[in-house]
Amino acid sequence: TADNVEHVKDLLDPVAYMHVKTMGRRIHIVEPVKDASQLFPAKYLEATLRNKGQAVLDKDGNVWTKDGKPWNGGNPFPEPKNGVEAQYNLTLSWGRHDWSQYAVRDWDIDKDGDLSYQYDFVWSELNTTARADGQVWKDKKDLLRYQSVFFTAPNDSAGTSFLNIWDYDQRKFPELHGYIPAFRRVRQFPTNQRFEPLVPGITLFLSDAWAAGDPLLTWGNYKIVGRKPMLGCIGPRNFHGGYDDNWEKPTHGGPKDQTFFDTYMELVPECIVLESEPTGYARAPVGKRRVWIDVRNQMYVAYVTYDRRGEIWKSFEPHYALQTNDKLTNMDGAHPAWSWSSVHSHDVQSNRMSRFQQVKTVTGGYKTNYNPGDVDVYNKFLTVQAMQRLGG
Repeated sequence: TADNVEHVKDLLDPVAYMHVKTMGRRIHIVEPVKDASQLFPAKYLEATLRNKGQAVLDKDGNVWTKDGKPWNGGNPFPEPKNGVEAQYNLTLSWGRHDWSQYAVRDWDIDKDGDLSYQYDFVWSELNTTARADGQVWKDKKDLLRYQSVFFTAPNDSAGTSFLNIWDYDQRKFPELHGYIPAFRRVRQFPTNQRFEPLVPGITLFLSDAWAAGDPLLTWGNYKIVGRKPMLGCIGPRNFHGGYDDNWEKPTHGGPKDQTFFDTYMELVPECIVLESEPTGYARAPVGKRRVWIDVRNQMYVAYVTYDRRGEIWKSFEPHYALQTNDKLTNMDGAHPAWSWSSVHSHDVQSNRMSRFQQVKTVTGGYKTNYNPGDVDVYNKFLTVQAMQRLGG
């Protein structure tokens, strides 16, 4: 709380510290996870161990296996020697599942602490390469992933959708398609719209995703600026399944007691502190980003962007969990699922907070799901035709 946060100031990113010190946030401190297998999806951990030492960078900066094939699963650099290697662990497989669909409920809190918008949306990711199963999906070895997001509520935003198609070559910008129901057509968006809100009132940008929302080589000047312990939300207490029928978390803090989710932090023994700059975007409003990465699973636990004047602009604080507790286990095949559970996305300069979380089901009946086997997720969610159908 504000009464004792000074003792751990050096273990928090500057925005999380401000949340506690001046905005009424409370953080529960819990015993650290000691079993590293709780920090990964099981299949992704297996792939990381299986493929250790097989990743190489070519002269252009892209990752390949030693026999010249696209990366075949897990963290390519479990012991990164530099900032580029550390960033690749975030970039190649965002959610660390070969396919994942997140049913997401979002609440946008304005500077006065009032709820200004509330959205339901679905976020879907399908890796064609860098898959934990070691396969290349449909022989699409020139691509890295398909990713879509489509809004299902409220009615005036339902059907709004975006489709990202990522090339495997990290020097290339993704194709970005959007469907706006009011115009009833799909259009291709310019690359710099990665730094804009997806819908009114939200502070989530495509660029923010997984602290790696843009191809790695469209950013540059990667440098590790420190290594230090941190507090991070990484344990199973951050999964609220079983305590609420739709997994929704209680809130507190801010002027109206609804700005922050209840979160559970623990000591992360060592984090890489990584900085980089958006060198491929001449008009990017971001000057640099700083990311704190847990060295055990090479996943980020804090992310802060700075504007071009060097002032803090936004924080994007993830909360992870092995999705199991004493009442419920959410499964990924034969294993308890591991994923993010919620995020605080705070635009510090406008003092607007978007807090969103994975829930069991959102408007339209869409559910959180991982690696669905025979379900044709590509044609259902990840094509231009699917966007038109979902928006219709």
